[in-house]
Amino acid sequence: MKAAVLYQAGQPLVIEDVELDPPKAGEVHIKIGAAGICRSDLHVIKGEANHLMPAVLGHEGSGTVLDVGPGVTRVKPGDRVILSFVPYCGHCHFCLTNRANLCDRHQATPGTLLDGTTRLHKGTQRIHHYGKVACFAQEAVVPETGCIPVAPDFPLPQAALIGCCVTTGVGAAIYNARITPGSTVAVVGCGGVGLNVVQGARLQNAGKIIAVDISEGKLEFAMRFGATHSVNPTVQDPVAAVKELTGGLGADYTFEVFGSGETVQTAFNAARKGGTVVVVGLAPAGEYASIDPIALVRQEKTLKGSYYGSARPVTDMPVMVQLYQSGKIDIDGLITRTYRLEDINQAYKDIDGSDVGRGVITQF
Repeated sequence: MKAAVLYQAGQPLVIEDVELDPPKAGEVHIKIGAAGICRSDLHVIKGEANHLMPAVLGHEGSGTVLDVGPGVTRVKPGDRVILSFVPYCGHCHFCLTNRANLCDRHQATPGTLLDGTTRLHKGTQRIHHYGKVACFAQEAVVPETGCIPVAPDFPLPQAALIGCCVTTGVGAAIYNARITPGSTVAVVGCGGVGLNVVQGARLQNAGKIIAVDISEGKLEFAMRFGATHSVNPTVQDPVAAVKELTGGLGADYTFEVFGSGETVQTAFNAARKGGTVVVVGLAPAGEYASIDPIALVRQEKTLKGSYYGSARPVTDMPVMVQLYQSGKIDIDGLITRTYRLEDINQAYKDIDGSDVGRGVITQF
């Protein structure tokens, strides 16, 4: 099959034929139908995140079941599925305490499937799976617990976005922060995930939703998804601007959705006394944020992380499907560019620029 393989950080992905072994017990063979262009993969491409090489990237995907391994009961050939990049073992402490997004077995097996081995190879050279999805390819083998069924007519590009940016962003607002009605919210970073934090805040009936980004295009785009105000840090001090918009207090909830030490500090400083700061973006490896511990104590701020929107994919992704189908969240409008697999390097040049919305590979 054809796949986009990353052999070395800082180099273009190589489109080539690779081999895919059949699914083992508890695994599913998928024909990929759509794959989102997400910044998390870009971190690996740039060398800002560590990953075993060579690798097939792509973690925001959807497709159709071709075959299943022994013991699989959740899906069958012909089913359409959303792919979750946090499949779970079902046995560790976090799985058993309803926090499957933090599964120990998943985190202990980076670059492989849950049994610690790969299905991808080129001759004798093994190729690693990013997020146990590896959807920048025509086909994939994934864990059964990483497959969330949808209706036969559910659009695959929209399903792919539910596999990452929708669930991560909306979930951060409704499952992690649990925004209360009438609250003030500031969202620092308005890419694909940030736009969905905005949508989640709107769903929670936030009073003010302040979009913060250095791109005027992204700020204007965020207004379509529920932002009520915008702040451009290249034009004005973002912390002062957020405080001015919130009566001098700062926002009740702030979200960092870009992934850098500087933006974490901005989100922390823009929160009011007693406010909640949620870090959603993944910063480059080795980068840290400097937080004033005195302010953390005296102002009683809450600083917390949100991984995958603190969602339980098997139960919460169907909720995202329902929210989309009922018109409560807009996924169609998020998709602003479509690509062929062969265009993947151009797709990552686009996301690294100022393009708004989300790009999706739809032709393999």
